[in-house]
Amino acid sequence: MAVEALTRNAVDVLPAGGLEEKLKLGRPLRVKLGIDVTSPDIHLGRAIPLQRMRAFQDEGHTGVLIIGDYTTRIGDPSGRSAERPILSDEEIDRNAQAYLDQAMVILDPARTEVRFNGEWLAKLSYADVVRLARTITVARILERDDFEKRMKASEPISISELLYPLMQAYDSVAVEADVELGGTDQLYNLLAGREVMPHYGLAPQVVLTTPLLLAWDGAKMSSSVGNNIPLTAPPEEMFGRTMRLSDDQLPQWYELVLEQPAPTGDPLEAKLELARFIVRRSHGADAARAAEAHFTRVVREGGAPDEVPELPLDGGDPVHLPKLIADAGLAGSTSEARRLIGQGGVKLNGEPVSALDLPRTELAGALLQVGKRRFARLTG
Repeated sequence: MAVEALTRNAVDVLPAGGLEEKLKLGRPLRVKLGIDVTSPDIHLGRAIPLQRMRAFQDEGHTGVLIIGDYTTRIGDPSGRSAERPILSDEEIDRNAQAYLDQAMVILDPARTEVRFNGEWLAKLSYADVVRLARTITVARILERDDFEKRMKASEPISISELLYPLMQAYDSVAVEADVELGGTDQLYNLLAGREVMPHYGLAPQVVLTTPLLLAWDGAKMSSSVGNNIPLTAPPEEMFGRTMRLSDDQLPQWYELVLEQPAPTGDPLEAKLELARFIVRRSHGADAARAAEAHFTRVVREGGAPDEVPELPLDGGDPVHLPKLIADAGLAGSTSEARRLIGQGGVKLNGEPVSALDLPRTELAGALLQVGKRRFARLTG
């Protein structure tokens, strides 16, 4: 029964029978999960392997959470068509602390060992790097799909990107991992750890991959794309984004997020229960109830929230509405604001507005609504 609980939703558990053999060692296993800190958020998609780590912890094993403060400086090429931009040290440090705070929403802190891979990677000498590079051939590295596609398209691949799988593999050496977790897009990197570890006198780790959670747009959930739900997002945002799922997405979300089959009844009620769980896990039961009430009032009934921020009407007269909306952060840009106005997605006092420029006297005191959930009271 323990193996079934540990491998729930797993896509790959390699090698076959390897986990059972590790469990026979009669000691707590060291279960590794590495996360590069490319953004300040851990979203629900990245939480799926965290949930598997928590399952191991609940069975008495140690979760080794590696914050990739050093590998972030290179960037994981998995699934990329171009090299990732390099973040500043300040951004990396800030993101790393945010990741830790969010990961503990799911993990058991008492059974979590947090490590930063700069501890060992920053200390490798040139000779150490050469020794590491000798553990895998260039042909083996270039087998990965993303490199193969980029080579065929004559797109550049840096040497640092070729070294990335080796650096992640060396993390497994440094922490003496028994098991490594990751999404299916990480399979190549995880298998590299199995190849490298014997060269350092260690038994190769078992690899366990989990499915990628698809967002409401049908694509892989991603912070850079913006189709994500961060674990520390505001309750109302969490609830509203979850409710954007289509009915046919519910089985995957129930299985991966709640780890139970989706109910067969009313899809709307199933979606509400999913949203309640997601908010409750991060913010508590009171926040979940408040978020649902907010969603019902603002989205389902078309009303305004109880508390609406004030937005001063600075500048001249008339007011250029797209610029006002964009400057207030209610839309990503003035062009997006114009598009929303053209689609009837901007309202004043509940009525769609079509004009781009309006006199201040008409706007002062009005309730501005952008989309379904963004409101502001215009003042001045």
